Amino acid sequence: MPPPNPSRRSDASRRAIIEAALDLVAEVGYGKLSIEGIAARAGVGKQTIYRWWPSKAAVLFDAVVELAEGQEGETADLPDTGDLEADLKLVFRATLEGLNEPRYDAAMRALATEIPHDPALAADYAERLDGPLERVKRDRLRKAQAAGQLAADLDLGIAAEMLWGPLRTRWLQRDGPLTPAFTDAVVETALNGLRPR
Repeated sequence: MPPPNPSRRSDASRRAIIEAALDLVAEVGYGKLSIEGIAARAGVGKQTIYRWWPSKAAVLFDAVVELAEGQEGETADLPDTGDLEADLKLVFRATLEGLNEPRYDAAMRALATEIPHDPALAADYAERLDGPLERVKRDRLRKAQAAGQLAADLDLGIAAEMLWGPLRTRWLQRDGPLTPAFTDAVVETALNGLRPR
């Protein structure tokens, strides 16, 4: 019988840690989340976690990246059917589903509070998650601009912020329901101001 494969054991441990962090942050909140708790839930030693991550925030960030990569459209190109409004409404509805998923919601809220206080985490977030997503958003808007669906002199960074900002604000501040009707209205209102005159 061949000896156990250490890389398979490492992958299983890593997966268990990621899952434990996501489950626990949704159950107890970020303030009560601890490396000890994650280790106990995952069935590993604290040293195993510290070998791969410097903090609970870093564990959570990797968990969020994996969740985002698992959601279709998160880091792939945005749909381009030629109808920008319909495409954005579809993307926003998919984003809504992710934000309404308890583990993703709890993890992202935790990171939103940690990132301003942790420069290394902020840099990692910008490089691995926010930066790629911003490029995807701008690429889709650039295609719409080239097709004459958006003003030719439009600042695409500001346009993306106008589109995605209200959703992020309402989600983060819990300032009203997150519904398809809301996201559809955001897309329609923003595009009314961004289209060529």
